[in-house]
Amino acid sequence: MTAGGRGRVNIMMEAPEKSLSFNFSSEELDSSALSSAMSIDRLFPALLECFGIILCGYIAGRANIITSTQAKGLGSFVSKFALPALLFKNMVLLDFGNVIWPFLWSILIAKVCVFFLVCILTLIVASPVSRYSKAGLFSIFATQSNDFALGYPIVEALYQSTYPEYLQYIYLVAPVSLMFLNPIGFALCEIQKWKDQGNHQQSKVVIVGVVVLQVIKNPIVFMVVIGIIAHFVLHQTVPVFMAQFVDGLANSFGGAALFYLGLSMVGQLGKLTKSTVVTLILLTTAKLLLMPLICKDMVDLLDKRNTSDLNHSSLSDYAFLYGVFPTAPSVAIYAVYYNAELEVVTAGMVISTFLSAPIMYVSAWLLTIRWTDPQRLMNSLQNVSFNISIVSLVVLVWTIAVMFLSKKFKRLPHLFTVNFFFAQILTCIGMILWNFVVKESNFIGQVLTFTLLCTSLYSTFIWPGLIALSLVLLKSEDLKVSPAMLVIAGWGIPALVTAVLLICGEKMFGVIDAAFFYGRAQVIIPGEVIFLFSDLVHFRVYEHQTEYSCNLSGFIISLFVLLPPSGQCESRCESTDCLLVQVEELQQVADRQVARHVLMCLLLIVSLLANLSSCVWLLFNHNPGRLYLELLFFCAVVNYGQGLLSFALFGLDKHLILLPFKKRLYSLWYGKQEEQPQSDLPEEIRMTCTQFTKYHKQQCFHDIVKKRRCGKKTMVDCFLGCELVEWLLQVGLAQDRGEAVLYGTRLQQGGVLQHIKQEYSFQDSPLYYRFMA
Repeated sequence: MTAGGRGRVNIMMEAPEKSLSFNFSSEELDSSALSSAMSIDRLFPALLECFGIILCGYIAGRANIITSTQAKGLGSFVSKFALPALLFKNMVLLDFGNVIWPFLWSILIAKVCVFFLVCILTLIVASPVSRYSKAGLFSIFATQSNDFALGYPIVEALYQSTYPEYLQYIYLVAPVSLMFLNPIGFALCEIQKWKDQGNHQQSKVVIVGVVVLQVIKNPIVFMVVIGIIAHFVLHQTVPVFMAQFVDGLANSFGGAALFYLGLSMVGQLGKLTKSTVVTLILLTTAKLLLMPLICKDMVDLLDKRNTSDLNHSSLSDYAFLYGVFPTAPSVAIYAVYYNAELEVVTAGMVISTFLSAPIMYVSAWLLTIRWTDPQRLMNSLQNVSFNISIVSLVVLVWTIAVMFLSKKFKRLPHLFTVNFFFAQILTCIGMILWNFVVKESNFIGQVLTFTLLCTSLYSTFIWPGLIALSLVLLKSEDLKVSPAMLVIAGWGIPALVTAVLLICGEKMFGVIDAAFFYGRAQVIIPGEVIFLFSDLVHFRVYEHQTEYSCNLSGFIISLFVLLPPSGQCESRCESTDCLLVQVEELQQVADRQVARHVLMCLLLIVSLLANLSSCVWLLFNHNPGRLYLELLFFCAVVNYGQGLLSFALFGLDKHLILLPFKKRLYSLWYGKQEEQPQSDLPEEIRMTCTQFTKYHKQQCFHDIVKKRRCGKKTMVDCFLGCELVEWLLQVGLAQDRGEAVLYGTRLQQGGVLQHIKQEYSFQDSPLYYRFMA
């Protein structure tokens, strides 16, 4: 290893003549070496706790254990009781003597900069029809963080044992958005409402009054003001008679807020469109990348106190971590209130929450590494890539097996998706092999492994664009492109790029990282590939996803439409060639899973942009600094950990795994219930069945039940599960689709309805059910 001058350390070993290195000054290294002020060992348990509770909430909502209507009650408790009590308590106990005011001004300036940047750009770019409401909501989205539910536990885990005073900044920074920036966003939304009215009945004074009243009525703002007043009146002490009451409410906030966050994520990604995807990318970039960088830079500029480098660096790192906190769920409440941009805000909240986890973990971990040991740094990068490749390889094998067993690999876009999964598998295998061959002196083995790794990795950059293109081609009937040609392009272009790299590049001896095995050429060429194919990742979501299924259903049933019916199918259908069952089975195979592909491509854009940024960053800056190293580790995680995303989206196939498992449990449970007399059923089920049978069944039968052919000469009176859900909503027997599914499940358990083959529980899907006599 060579030194590039006094006080410089090369991260990579250099070739005799040409080298590709990036350096860090000794001052920066020494500061980083001291930055072990965070308890990194407690970070992962804290993240696991937070996101585990969020996952529990999501599962409860997805499994319909708690409906969306019921979740609103929990949300009201969290926002109107638990959080105000928590803020009041901490405002009273706050120690202003230990507050580092430059830090507070830095966060304030950073939030103001991002707020007005997003606001001005939205006013310039957005359509005049709704530009003011978009500007207001998008600016709030980019600046209001989930400080208390998600941010506080992570800050507590990192700094409780080293800088416990950092925890109180959470309660000081939050009012910046609530009391100063959010009212500006509300004013813009009120202006939009005023313009939409046309007759302009409200004056500007009224609009200002409405905004001020809305801010004052907010229980969070109200309790912050009361808490600050009580801080001076009560001399930083909560009275004994109310201490336990306030503690009880305040302590209930953490778990309830995280659980509600998981509940609020259910079903928020199903309405993505091309325009909302572009908006989401820009807003997520502003929230998770621009905000932390500005926060860190402002602390570096404004914190001129005469303190040690350790304290200054720790505060600067804390500002960066604070900026990464995801958007608060309350922004979605604002979108509902103003009936504007709900799809963007809710989907953005979900995406920013889950993207923030790896960013926070990698950031905190890298900030604790002693950068004076470059060899240890590169070994850490190699170990991270190796470990995540092993995990990713295992789940990818499972995911591909699911694809083949479900027979979806024969159709678009799953044909391209399977090729994408194979590229990911080869990437993981290449990285695992590289971990061993890089330690050997076998040049041939290194080149072969490098060829496999680079070809497959570059292929993972291309396939997301081809998958997005296939979604557009499926929607555009006039545009005909052979899938085989695209498959050849998906593998041929990466192979060609790797061949050019092998011919034109110059091997760097002593390099551990495969990303720089062939020097600068390996930085330039993939950068161009990523740039070209990232433009392909634009999406069109089908607005009528059931159209194909309906056409398929009509086609199959029409096969026997000319045959005269001779009987009514009165009992459970035992026929192996029941037409309705065939329709259900073919619908399962024909499910293109458009929303899942859209979400996958959207998240992979982050990977593409990260890789492109790392290439550009290194090309134009030979001394990239610590943030580049963080970006390098992030790229390693997203490149070799893509299989985890693939498994999450496609590894638990609904029709192949989840529904059969649920069907098996239901058959065991239903068999037991079937033997019970009606009087042994739970009271809630008996009352629901009695009410429906006596007052609603006849009208429901008239509205949704149709005679459908189920055999060559038999008909059946049946309906779709989704049709009953819509009917229950229309007549007011259910407040939301979740409650409607619960209502239909009770009817099934009470013997009022059943699946035509008694194979499925009641679902909000195009499955066929029938009323029992």
